[in-house]
Amino acid sequence: MVLLAVASLLVAAPASSAAAPAGWIYTMVAFSNASDRDLDVYRSSDGTTFTPERTSAFRPPSGLMRDPSIFRHIDGSYRLTYTTADGANIGFARSPDRVNWTFTGTQPVPFCCAFMPGTGDGKGPRIPFFSESAGFADGPSLSPFVTKAWAPEWFVDGDRVHVVLSLSTGGGFVPYLMTALDDSLSSWSIPVPLDGIGADHIDTTIVKVGSTYHAFTKNETKKFVEHAVAPTVLGPYRFVAPGAWGSMVEGPALVQLPNDVWRIYLDAYIDGKYLYSDSTDGLATWSPVQELPGVSGTARHFGVMREPA
Repeated sequence: MVLLAVASLLVAAPASSAAAPAGWIYTMVAFSNASDRDLDVYRSSDGTTFTPERTSAFRPPSGLMRDPSIFRHIDGSYRLTYTTADGANIGFARSPDRVNWTFTGTQPVPFCCAFMPGTGDGKGPRIPFFSESAGFADGPSLSPFVTKAWAPEWFVDGDRVHVVLSLSTGGGFVPYLMTALDDSLSSWSIPVPLDGIGADHIDTTIVKVGSTYHAFTKNETKKFVEHAVAPTVLGPYRFVAPGAWGSMVEGPALVQLPNDVWRIYLDAYIDGKYLYSDSTDGLATWSPVQELPGVSGTARHFGVMREPA
């Protein structure tokens, strides 16, 4: 009987250990200083030290592969969206394992934005519908034709899948939101502007804390990242005090760490560095920026997600 008791303890020990919390996996997808046509995939267990999982994991058939964003869909697949820099199109790809990617197509958004605020090219009015841009630099575009669709970012809100993207008719960018109309993510709504953020903002990403939506966006005029909050995903947004993240930063990406800590990553593109800053009070205040080890100086405008290990 003693032997049986000892044996039962030995068998039970691994099961007890396996039941303990397993932690998180953080996946980063990025382009690099070496290539803006290839996707690099990194992995981390703490959101700080990232190691390459596969470099050059994906190259689209045409266009660039910049500003990637990743999330895991309800069907278990991983989904990527990215800047093609090929007119009014954003790209999509799919993966079963985060490292092997298949191109699934592009989404054109050429017609949505007549009288889009603040996207004029600065050359004064032109004849509507016969030019790629119109209007004054600080006034509305008179053209409905989008010429650039950049920096798409996934945002999942309950059972709704959205993409936040920056659109321009030739001048500055304005953040818009489009929503998937089916679970295959192959049909999308017409983009709708985010109320309250306004013109000349790019690289907008959204997270939700409690019932509040937080948008982090680069002010293209002043070259720093701003923070805005709203009661709904479409706004109206109002700007609040950002962190002391400095100027000449872009590409904000956010992820939640354990113990309700939020982390923002920032591409200090002029200095060739990648920075991060943490908030322990629900995105109200932020720690001083630090340089992200390992990938700083290599990765550019990345996306990051977490999932259980």
